Amino acid sequence: MAYQQSLVSILKASSLSLPVLQLYDSYRRGTFDFLPITDNQVSMYACGPTVYDYAHIGNLRTYLFTDLLRRVLMANEYSIKHVMNITDVGHLTSDADQGEDKMLKGARKQGKTAWQIAQYFEQAFMEDLNRLGIITPKIVCRATEHIEEQIDYIKALQENGFTYTTSDGVYFDSQKLERYGYLARLNIEGLQGGKRVELAQKKHHTDFALWKFSVVDTQQGDRQMQWESPWGIGFPGWHIECSAMSEKYLGTRFDIHVGGEDHIAVHHSNEIAQCEGRHGHQQANFWMHGYFLQSSGEKLSKSGRSILLKDLIDKGYSPRAFRYLVLTSHYRSHLQFSFAALDSASIALKRLDKLMHEWPLQGKVSGELLQQFLKHVNNDLKTPQALALLWSVTKGGLSDADKRATLLAFDQVLGLGLASDESAMPFKVSSIVPEEVEVLAQKRQLARINKDWGLSDRLRECIKEAGYSIEDIKEEGAEQRYKITLLSV
Repeated sequence: MAYQQSLVSILKASSLSLPVLQLYDSYRRGTFDFLPITDNQVSMYACGPTVYDYAHIGNLRTYLFTDLLRRVLMANEYSIKHVMNITDVGHLTSDADQGEDKMLKGARKQGKTAWQIAQYFEQAFMEDLNRLGIITPKIVCRATEHIEEQIDYIKALQENGFTYTTSDGVYFDSQKLERYGYLARLNIEGLQGGKRVELAQKKHHTDFALWKFSVVDTQQGDRQMQWESPWGIGFPGWHIECSAMSEKYLGTRFDIHVGGEDHIAVHHSNEIAQCEGRHGHQQANFWMHGYFLQSSGEKLSKSGRSILLKDLIDKGYSPRAFRYLVLTSHYRSHLQFSFAALDSASIALKRLDKLMHEWPLQGKVSGELLQQFLKHVNNDLKTPQALALLWSVTKGGLSDADKRATLLAFDQVLGLGLASDESAMPFKVSSIVPEEVEVLAQKRQLARINKDWGLSDRLRECIKEAGYSIEDIKEEGAEQRYKITLLSV
């Protein structure tokens, strides 16, 4: 991605300095100045999707966080080597190394081969990234194309005395590491004492599979994805792929490892254990995690509402509106998803688009405001504050041309596509009144019936704040009715 003018050069032209970039490290549990291993270059590894099904919008929030981080690094004039894996084998349905491979489960569900499933859902995932304006990682690597590297990694762990073999696979002995689980601050004794699952042949509850042996299914035949290894025919565990591929492309030490908050306790703790077992140190200087998108207080995928980006598009929402909604919350805060919130994001973005296309070209970026903006995003990616500043610019004392130029500079980081072709066209907002707004309308109707005019007025304002207007319909001889309309911009 090439910028028209670098943000740092704009600051320099105004004799202003770039704010210090600080990022939160989950391992150290604090915010620290970011200093790359190599000057002006950042090496970053991102855990990618398990391609057995479509990514839901909760998954996509994590990739939007990663994209924001990358854009902030680029705004700070770093060259980025961004690697993302594709898990197309080895991720079992249970993090406790139980159940079947998710790829085989998806293949059985779709009536296709595991290879076909992986190819189809990887393509669907990449299309979602493109729709959301997410910059494609420099390197996208598949687990099935790096089996040799994973076997070599397991060999090294075996030579260092960190493995043992059972009848169903080769396992990592987590108790050989004094600080196993430090990333998640795991209470190992408590986990051992309170475990509710059978250990089978594992020595400890926190041990995990490095290589699983194939088991012939009498109905399905031989396993579709399996390889020869020094330990027998089988397939790699989930965690070993990221250790092997990050090392191949980024070396034994790199700058940043990112993923979702659900990776902290198991996947990333096990990645660190593998690297410590092989090299005696962990691999990343910063571990960064995006938090869940929630619905009714639960992780979206566990709430029974695994909403896809396609579902939003089918309802008339722009993917840009979902990106805007995600930016309204800090990446380390749980974001409550609702269609009312998405409607509000759609309205806000539509207002921005209208202003951008009304304002003239050839403006000058305000260096002072750009410095304020970068101060927010360089402070551990504080996008809610950055958006608040953006809106203050729309109402401030700059000329309209300068407002436009300044917002476009902000958008190099926000990635909302304010100068895109799509933003020049009015996009639809769902014509379905959100449940939250309908509830407010019904409460207001009850207040009117009870002649509680104060409450009625307050509820009208609540409806207006949600982006809708309500009109009372009076028909002689009929019960009182109302009409809810999306506010125009």
